[in-house]
Amino acid sequence: LVDGQPAKVVSSKRAGGGRRAIRLDRDAPRGATLAVRRDELPEPDADAFYVFQLIGLPVEDSGGRAVGTVKDVLPGAANDSLELEDGTLLPLIEDCVREVDVAAGRIVVDARFLDAD
Repeated sequence: LVDGQPAKVVSSKRAGGGRRAIRLDRDAPRGATLAVRRDELPEPDADAFYVFQLIGLPVEDSGGRAVGTVKDVLPGAANDSLELEDGTLLPLIEDCVREVDVAAGRIVVDARFLDAD
């Protein structure tokens, strides 16, 4: 969708930084909102997730203690970070994020990445 109006991708290729460059069947003015309906998204690969699937998920440490809720996923130079509602940032790396279970609705993180109480 381009500003809510249907559009089709007519070509796609890899661009700088591993990103995709697409060509649409219609003009998309600078600043236009590009979107894809959720039901039209391809299933992500195993161990891959869409950002919208993570937002709102509760986060707990490996001992089952509630840590918070994901507010956003922030891009970074080395890795993305989970931003919790209280402002805590957790690196989205394997050493920190031990499990993401979208179906069960939870994320488990290693307690070593949390501030000591």
